[in-house]
Amino acid sequence: MSRVYNFSAGPSALPEAVLAQARDELIEWRDSGMSVMEMSHRGKFFSVIAEELESDLRSLMAIPGNYKVLFLQGGATAQFSMIPQNLLRDKTKACYVNTGAWSEKAIKDARNYCGVTVSASSEEAKYTTIPDYAGWQIDAEAAYLHYTSNETIHGVEFSDVPDSKGLTLVSDMSSNILSRPVDVSRFGLIYAGTQKNMGPAGVTVVIVRDDLIGYAPKTTPEVFNYAVQAKNGSMLNTPATYNWYLVGLVLKWLKAQGGVAAIEQRNIAKSKRLYDAIDRSGLYHNPVDLPFRSRMNVPFILNDESLDKAFLAAAEANGLYELKGHRSVGGMRASIYNAMPEAGVAALCEFMAEFERTH
Repeated sequence: MSRVYNFSAGPSALPEAVLAQARDELIEWRDSGMSVMEMSHRGKFFSVIAEELESDLRSLMAIPGNYKVLFLQGGATAQFSMIPQNLLRDKTKACYVNTGAWSEKAIKDARNYCGVTVSASSEEAKYTTIPDYAGWQIDAEAAYLHYTSNETIHGVEFSDVPDSKGLTLVSDMSSNILSRPVDVSRFGLIYAGTQKNMGPAGVTVVIVRDDLIGYAPKTTPEVFNYAVQAKNGSMLNTPATYNWYLVGLVLKWLKAQGGVAAIEQRNIAKSKRLYDAIDRSGLYHNPVDLPFRSRMNVPFILNDESLDKAFLAAAEANGLYELKGHRSVGGMRASIYNAMPEAGVAALCEFMAEFERTH
């Protein structure tokens, strides 16, 4: 078997050590006599997995005690509707910042529940930047301010936490959670699909401050109600048990790497190496403003688009997979999440240099 370097934006590469452990424990987890996939979610064995999962996430992110940690289903997409249902309370408006495709989707769904103030947008700049904070229009009467910390498709990332001017701050961190330290106490709610930096698809992490839950309208389905899910330990219905287990393995792997601060340094080095290769090239370019380039998703465009197919074919021949850019923007995209080893980025840079030399 020869594993390739998988640059997919999600579902994305998992640490090989995690896959190996899952393989070794597939038939029997510890001394349980059964596979995790066979366990009752209410049984004594899975209770250990669930408790360790939450404990490890709290430790890695230094989550304060007055926050609930939920492990839900439906992806970040479900949260686009769940957030306004749970956080509006008696208010009728919410503020959103539009910095790319995932912001757009969140705004579209929120408009089904409330009036949306688009506080800032980089749409006119084709989502290649983040609007200057000084120009943000934040409505003091809104229930919360929502932003997407990293736009997977356009490769734009916030390097800091914006000032919400007193509003509850909500962030979609699906594609950069656990890639850099975050002060959770500055947020009312953080949510993230796990299929990029935390494990396989099928689990959505929601970290929400205690005082924000319990106000969903009676018309909100129980499965979408944060307070009900919290009361039931995220097990109102049968959860994606095996995926919880895999997310837990990734968290333990991350702790073994030295935690979030240590992995951030690797992410800085990996992204710098790739951006440097792009910037010194005469064939490739990255359209994103320098201060807002994502460490996780690196889009790049070949100056001669007729070479795109040849580039992708040659890349696969060299064991470099899933480099095709999103259909809405074209070009290429290398997603270099926590699990992507530095050797993978080095191999990509070497291939790009050789492809440029021969073309």
